[in-house]
Amino acid sequence: MLEFTEGDVNMRTTLFVDVVLPLAISKTYTYRVPHEWNARVGVGKRVIVQFGKNKVYSAVVYRVTDQAPERYEAKYILDVLDERPIVDPVQLRLWDWIASYYLCTLGEVMQAALPAALKLASETKVIAAHREPVDRSELSDKEFLILDALDISPELKVSDIVKLLGQKTVFPILKKLFDKGLILISEEVMPKYKPKVKLFVHLHEDYADELGLRLLLDSLNNAPKQQDAVLAYIQLRRQQAKVAKADLMEASGCSAATISALVEKGIFVQEEKAVSRLDGEDVEIGGDFTFSAAQSDAFERIKDQFSTKDVVLLHGVTASGKTQVYIRLMEEVVAQGNCVLYLLPEIALTAQITERLRMHFGNKLGVYHSRFSDNERAEVWHKIRNNEYQVVVGARSAVFLPFQALGLVIVDEEHEVSYKQFDPSPRYHARDTAIYLGHIHGANVLLGSATPAIESFYNARAGKYGLVALKERFGNAKLPEIITVNISEESRKGNMFSYFSTTLLQAMEDALGRQQQIILFQNRRGHTPLLQCKTCGYIAKCIHCDVSLTYHKSSGKLHCHYCGFSEDPIQVCPACGSTHIESKGFGTERVEEELQTLLPNARIGRLDLDSTRGKHGFDRVLNAFDEHRYDILVGTQMVAKGLDFGKVSLIGIINADGLINYPDFRAYERAFSLLAQVSGRAGRRNDSGKVIIQSYAPNHRIIQQVIHNDYAEMFMTEVAERKNYAYPPFYRLFKIDVKHKEQQAVHDAAHRLAAVLREGLGPRVYGPEAPLVARVRNYYIYSILLKVERTGTSMVKVKELVKATLLRFEADKLNKGIRVQIDVDPY
Repeated sequence: MLEFTEGDVNMRTTLFVDVVLPLAISKTYTYRVPHEWNARVGVGKRVIVQFGKNKVYSAVVYRVTDQAPERYEAKYILDVLDERPIVDPVQLRLWDWIASYYLCTLGEVMQAALPAALKLASETKVIAAHREPVDRSELSDKEFLILDALDISPELKVSDIVKLLGQKTVFPILKKLFDKGLILISEEVMPKYKPKVKLFVHLHEDYADELGLRLLLDSLNNAPKQQDAVLAYIQLRRQQAKVAKADLMEASGCSAATISALVEKGIFVQEEKAVSRLDGEDVEIGGDFTFSAAQSDAFERIKDQFSTKDVVLLHGVTASGKTQVYIRLMEEVVAQGNCVLYLLPEIALTAQITERLRMHFGNKLGVYHSRFSDNERAEVWHKIRNNEYQVVVGARSAVFLPFQALGLVIVDEEHEVSYKQFDPSPRYHARDTAIYLGHIHGANVLLGSATPAIESFYNARAGKYGLVALKERFGNAKLPEIITVNISEESRKGNMFSYFSTTLLQAMEDALGRQQQIILFQNRRGHTPLLQCKTCGYIAKCIHCDVSLTYHKSSGKLHCHYCGFSEDPIQVCPACGSTHIESKGFGTERVEEELQTLLPNARIGRLDLDSTRGKHGFDRVLNAFDEHRYDILVGTQMVAKGLDFGKVSLIGIINADGLINYPDFRAYERAFSLLAQVSGRAGRRNDSGKVIIQSYAPNHRIIQQVIHNDYAEMFMTEVAERKNYAYPPFYRLFKIDVKHKEQQAVHDAAHRLAAVLREGLGPRVYGPEAPLVARVRNYYIYSILLKVERTGTSMVKVKELVKATLLRFEADKLNKGIRVQIDVDPY
């Protein structure tokens, strides 16, 4: 088959294009190109096509050829949307790899990869942009009609505009309006990130010398509060380079009005500066910093390893200054004219590092994540394609961007489960995808973590990746002291007050007395995870899912954390009529409530999914805690995401057992990682900090390994167990979920599928079994697990066999209505 690029064809050649549609269909689809458009079509451009009876889509050209499809007559494309490709061949190569590796379709990859503003379809909704009135005399008649219709109706579907104009090819017109900024793709517009700012004060230069200072203090004899503020400033200035207004008020005991009076007199100069919370210091964001000896050594060793390894793992303890090492590496890559992708697992972290990097890279820095609207993401896409950004900070989906000269990929906190996309397909892992992205660009990849994923550390130990350790905290800050509390023993002695041991309560009171802050970790949100009838044992469950409902005090309702169903709390048991309803377990809301009783003078905040749902929820809670408007922050695993504060001296882990005793082969690894990361929030500057872990099994090896900061022992123990029980990194896992609304139907279908798979894969097939939650959104689930050894087996042949089996299974009329979902590397 011949393939064509622009310039290879003439007007008389009959051309066809294989296109990727934004649909979960297993193949590309072929269309015919009108002769007059031969010179306009090209790989990576969007074309308008009709698929099905009435649906119209913008599809991406995957291949240009002169071969007609054999099994069907090709329809003509309706239009060519782009002057130049929006997707380049390297991106298409990445799409191919994702579709092949994760056993999904190219259309599903396209859906994940392209911003919605670049995926126009019949059902796409269009709204008018909020901007100053424009001179509509400059618009074409059809552009004018569309805007006129949007004046009457605030939102129109593309199919409505097709009817309005009486033509199918409306996408080029919409594209022109979009490029002019006159329309937007309908979606909630999330706010752009605003940097965190802080007020700093310094003495006016007139009082810089000793004489000026003495005269100043004498002049304030009749204003003792102002004099105290100046004296406190002098003391603080000896200890730190910058003095924050909040710190000065705390040290001097003065009010904001006192400081303002000194500013009005010209004694203090006040200025607002952007600051960063990263790396354990609430410091002014600046363009310059000095490496410690350990950072300098790590930096040189990373560069040295890059000469022989494409991928290097940086294993650095919490607050060791990994971000500064990243910045120096980025600066070198940018100086060479190449660009950098810096991946972070959470949007919140992405937002917080943005302004810090902007001090180094200015307008060369781009940001890409779901906090932006689709229109903003489309703008970032185009700017990266035009090489306007050389450093891109983003969350998981940033791996799909159209980089022109990628020189370095950094995956920070590479162990984080947030990098894994679970639903919908493609169920890709951003870390592994980033490694392949670096490979096809010829770029170096740096993975960074204080607690690397077992697979990454195994690859480094095996020599597949380079390995560099950074074992010292920046500024010689000490690792926290970790104390364990045996809940059973304390309960027996009567030393437990609600969920808090006397050890933890006393430590909290001491910290509050020293005006220090506290973080309490409980990895379960809500108030009460379980409401149970004491008489008959009935448990309030979701009507759509096989899971108990969690009571949330904030809403006053029972909620399902799987499908979102909610109802009023039960007062009378619907099974036996008893009124004896018990609360079992506790979440972050309950911890907050109990603390308000035990420590009534403490100011308590909560950081979980419920408290951060609003547009500004995350920043609101963090800023309040950072400005010491909260003394105690109660949170789920959100508090372990690298958010460090200078005044946190105590971390309390309410119950560590829920993390450890979880039915998953990675439970111990994740428990170690989470406990170590949470513990790393304590102790900044000269104080080592303290961590108190409450557990029914304080001698559990994972807790002991966290206490001794012994990642190496945890790794060796886990690797030995995984080898014995056939888990990664020695085996590849494939999870196949079979779903149906009738339990017997899904049971029978899953067993039929497992039997067929065993014909080709033998004992590598496990199950089917009902998972921990066996029904979600009214679909019953049975899971089949494939464990395939990495050595001595062709993974390509295994995937081909699985795909062929699933295609035959779905085509069988016996399996009508059965849904099958496959997840490669389901962890």
